[in-house]
Amino acid sequence: MPLSSTVHPDLTALCREGRLKEALHILLTTHNPPEHYSTYFQLLQICLLKNALSQGKKIHCFIAHRRFAFATRITFHNKLIYMYVKCESLADARKVFDHMKERDCLSWNTIIAAYRRYGYPHEAVALFRRMQQTGLQPDQFTFASVLPACAKMGALEQGIDIHKSIMDRGILLDIVVATALVDMYAKCGSIDRARELFDKMPQRNAYSWNAMIAGYAQNGFAEKALETFNQMQIAGIKPDTATFASILPACAKMGALERGTYIHRSVKGSGILSDVVVATALVDMYAKCGSIDKARELFDKMTRRNVVSWNAMIAGYAQNGFFEKALETFNQMQLVGVKPDSATYASILPACAKMGALKQGMDIHQNIMEGGYLSEIMVGNALVDMYAKCGSLDKARDLFDKMPQKNVVSWNAMIAGYAQNGFCKDALKTFELMKHSGTYANIVSFACVLCACSHAGLVDEGCTYFNYMTDAYCIKPTIDHYVCMVDLLARAGYLEDTLKFIIKMPVKPVAVVWLCFLGACRSHMNIGLGVFTATLLIDLDPINAAPYVLLSNMYAEVGRWAEVQMVRRLMKDKGIKKIPGCSWIEAHKIVHVFCVADRSHPQTQEIYAKLDKLTWEMKAAGHFPDSRHLLNDVEEEEKELFLCHHSEKLAIAFGLLNTTPGTTIRVVKNLRVCAECHTATKFISKIVGREIVLRDVNRFHHFKQGECSCGDYW
Repeated sequence: MPLSSTVHPDLTALCREGRLKEALHILLTTHNPPEHYSTYFQLLQICLLKNALSQGKKIHCFIAHRRFAFATRITFHNKLIYMYVKCESLADARKVFDHMKERDCLSWNTIIAAYRRYGYPHEAVALFRRMQQTGLQPDQFTFASVLPACAKMGALEQGIDIHKSIMDRGILLDIVVATALVDMYAKCGSIDRARELFDKMPQRNAYSWNAMIAGYAQNGFAEKALETFNQMQIAGIKPDTATFASILPACAKMGALERGTYIHRSVKGSGILSDVVVATALVDMYAKCGSIDKARELFDKMTRRNVVSWNAMIAGYAQNGFFEKALETFNQMQLVGVKPDSATYASILPACAKMGALKQGMDIHQNIMEGGYLSEIMVGNALVDMYAKCGSLDKARDLFDKMPQKNVVSWNAMIAGYAQNGFCKDALKTFELMKHSGTYANIVSFACVLCACSHAGLVDEGCTYFNYMTDAYCIKPTIDHYVCMVDLLARAGYLEDTLKFIIKMPVKPVAVVWLCFLGACRSHMNIGLGVFTATLLIDLDPINAAPYVLLSNMYAEVGRWAEVQMVRRLMKDKGIKKIPGCSWIEAHKIVHVFCVADRSHPQTQEIYAKLDKLTWEMKAAGHFPDSRHLLNDVEEEEKELFLCHHSEKLAIAFGLLNTTPGTTIRVVKNLRVCAECHTATKFISKIVGREIVLRDVNRFHHFKQGECSCGDYW
């Protein structure tokens, strides 16, 4: 029922009380609405505070239909633009802006800030240029909006031009503008220019210091970030949430646990430990510094967690080698209703890859598709890498080919997958396809290619690619490339040439270089060079068990048991223990772990019975365990029994008992597979008619019908 021609007396009161729906109802049903702009401005203000877009549109339409006198004013249009921006309707805000016959500085500032805020930095900068073309002078608020847009784009040249405009306007001393300039230069990688400006600022606030600290941290100058943080405290500026959110990642980057712990105490003193951003940064810092228990303790105490908090904990477990814990935390995250994002998947998939947990990886793949993250390049790369490292090359390639976009990381994942799985020609072919696609190869690309050549014994091709990297791409070889070349040459038996190559290297050979060479000395049974290299390695890295073990193996294989005992005594005297061999296998989405002669598994009796049966079947097929590969100077029967109970054999027997006949068995081992187990697995694959994929610390072995993909060259 329409009201009388008199305005309802409660309309103004309802506006004051924020009762929008009731006020709007009265407004739309009265015959005599108020004509003064203040009532409508009040209503629009309530709309933006309550994020009431639909009501705001109704008020806008009502005013336009009634053609009130104030509807042509700039102030009214500015209010509308601001309301639409706050209600997250950028399209409506732009429509109002474009239809304005006149605009003031506030009009431009509001729309520029809106485009920058909602992730359209290019349009924000374009609007700034249009504003300048109209002859309207930007003010400090304009510059404070457009500079972060340049920072987001990494548009240094445009930022420099805007800096010149600021100097021409004489407002460089404004603290907000100066801070925005420091932030822009830092985020565009011009950290020295940022510091120069920062040092010239007559007065600085927390925002200025935060911009400088974040700039150092984001550009890889963690030490400088910590130094600036200390200077900030000396200057009497109290750190805030943003300060800690920038400085803690710097500690994480450096692995500076002691400093991170000190900053943790500062956080407690500031009373902002409950802030989710700061608490998450602390969890991430402790995890990346290797203090995973402390990270978990903090995580469990958090009163509020977001997806970033869960991601920090999952990534922390994965990066510290606690892959099962990473998966467990990922499952907990979903149980409490936190939806994974692309960063979650990029952290959890490598954990599946490390464990060879293909089934769990496939489940996560399904989650990714349902969540709509499959098109994201970071997630696609992690999926390709996971399938490749779980030995499922066909699936990895299918995903790779379907990726809507690929970057160098995508290509590297595929090349590395082929190389590690022993399909070296496919690795080289994929590298050539990458070149023709226009994607520029990087340091990692060539390391993958050289690794492929090494696994296949392609010496000439490896040398060609090594030279091509330096000549055509001007890439300076890193220690990783030199390790690949040493492995390539030495594995192929060119021990003397390899030694000359090591001596001529422009970088100092680290322990891993000599370890590769020692492994080749053992493979080719060059005792003299082996002893020389092992002695050198022991001097370089006296607590590393690897040189002792390799040297002991060499002596054992030629029956020099006195020397074996000497090496063992040396290890015992120094307190050095050999890393125990362990193997993992996934069954029914559970990862089972086995060690040598392991009898802790609930199915131990069935596993050993299965192994005994396989041993007899292998003997019937002509295979007898090769006891030369044991260190033990014991009776042959005892040696044979020990060889039959290596961790990978236990895992294979378990797999045969717990997987469907005909399906592929996938095993992961933490050490290099021994020659005996390699030969035995070839026999088993033929006896049971199953493909067995064994991933050791160096590469994959695909066993099928008595043959291995490595061609017995590993």
